Amino acid sequence: MGWLVVKYLSTAGIVVLVSEVAKRSDKLGALIAALPLVTILALIWLHIETGSQEKVANHAWYTFWYVVPTLPMFLTFPFLLGRIVFWPTMVTSAAITVASFWLFTFVARYFGVELTP
Repeated sequence: MGWLVVKYLSTAGIVVLVSEVAKRSDKLGALIAALPLVTILALIWLHIETGSQEKVANHAWYTFWYVVPTLPMFLTFPFLLGRIVFWPTMVTSAAITVASFWLFTFVARYFGVELTP
């Protein structure tokens, strides 16, 4: 149980850190958010808890492929936010991300990468 608390607190701490730093510096907050800190923690947790190199390697491999379709959101969100209010921008960006994931599964399949669970 203690290990689970450590996992939750350290992972949540990263989110709090990013939001607090971003209040003071847009660029530094974005830099910290762009670092694969959650992925690194997930890789560490997987390694410690499973000891499986295959699981850890697969997680890193699929994380790479799942990051690619999220990139359009980071371009459309600031573009839309300058034109419409926050919540419609968030919903539209999320919808664009879902559509990007859907389209990207077909592109990835063409290169022999199966992303559907």
